[in-house]
Parts: sequence; structure tokens; C-alpha cells
Amino acid sequence: MSTTRAANPGAAKGWFITFEGLDGSGKSTQARVLADRLRKEGYTVYETVEPGGTPIGQQIRRILLDPANQDLGAIPELLLMFASRAQNVEQAILPALAEGKIVIADRFTDSSIVYQGSARGLGWDVVLELDRIACRGLKPNLTLCIDVDTATALSRARARNNTNRQEARIDEQAAEFHQKVREGYLELARREPARFRLIDGSGDEQATAAKVWDQVQTWLRHASPSRAASSSPSANR
Repeated sequence: MSTTRAANPGAAKGWFITFEGLDGSGKSTQARVLADRLRKEGYTVYETVEPGGTPIGQQIRRILLDPANQDLGAIPELLLMFASRAQNVEQAILPALAEGKIVIADRFTDSSIVYQGSARGLGWDVVLELDRIACRGLKPNLTLCIDVDTATALSRARARNNTNRQEARIDEQAAEFHQKVREGYLELARREPARFRLIDGSGDEQATAAKVWDQVQTWLRHASPSRAASSSPSANR
């Protein structure tokens, strides 16, 4: 099963960097830290989050992550994820890339591949077909996955949720579910080593940020216009 997603090079001027990882991995913190560092280096950065990213996406996010919605099925969950993502791509991400900005997204399609495709058992092909329709050929240039063991991630996420339970639905899944998510990320790293980088997140915030910056700095040195984030409504993934 291939995860290759073809796109039209040169259709966008900016760069698209995504962060992935288990809830509690520290990815959201690292996305913010990287955005701040890039701005200090003189880059123009646009930050977004999924699900969410737009006013409509935020409304969908509340449905998806509300712990009261435990009856939400796997297929409706996947469709809602892509509804939010499609809105974000059209309204925010593509315009920012067209302006030459570096877009940093806290999650993108890789999350659906591992959460709904792997852990929910819907399969990667189903997710990639929706991605082809909803994301208009857009693929990250670089994906940074903050990798921590499942027990550590769950402990951090559930401690956070003790003070804010409004977005705890997926965190409350069984440990086996989250282990399948992590295994999905490890498989993505094996299949797409040029794009998908695992970052050891077991250390403190500063140590992880240093590893992220090392990867990004190296990637930027080798980046060229021909590798810019690209999109085309007719692109096949």
C-alpha cells in the first residue's frame, strides 16, 4: 500500500511543514517554538492547527473532541476531520503558501492515516482517497513527528485534561488504540524517510526543540524552489 501523493511542483511559493505525534508528545509546543525561531531568522510564518484552523474548522473541532460524543463512529469521525481540513486548505493554507509564507500545521493528513486508518481500522487507502479530494494535491514538504512512548504521552495528555476536559474524547481511548497510532507513525517514517522525520521527544522542551531545529535547518539548506509545497485540483494522490 503506497502513501505516495503526487502534486504539481511550482504551484505554490511557500513551504509546508507539519508536526505529528501522539497527544501528549509535545508536538504543539514544538510547532510554536519552531514558528518563533523561524520568525527570528527572518521568515514569514503562518501557523495553523487541525482539526480547526478556521472558524468553521473550530466548530467541527468541538464536535470531534468533545468527550460527550463517544458514540461518534469511525467513518463520521474521518469525514468530519476532512471537512475541517478541506476548509483549512482552501481558506487558509493555500493562500498563505501562495504568498510565499512558511506554513506550520499542528497535524495534517498523516494524523488521519494513523488515527482513523490504522487505529480505527478504516485502512490507509480510504484516508488517502479522501485526502485526494479534500486537500487538492497538497502535501507537506517536511513532517516532524515528535516520538515518545505511549505511556508517557498518555500520562501527559491526561494530566492536561484534568484541567480541560473539553477536548478529551480521543485521549480517553484505550492504551491499545494509542499504541496502534504510534505504530502507524513509525510505519510512515519507514515508508517516507525523505519527508517524514522522527524526533525523539523523551527529553525536555529545550532538548527536543534543538533536535527539531537541527532537522529544519538542514532541510532548509537543501531546499529549492522545485521542492516547494504544491497543489493542483486535478493532482492525483
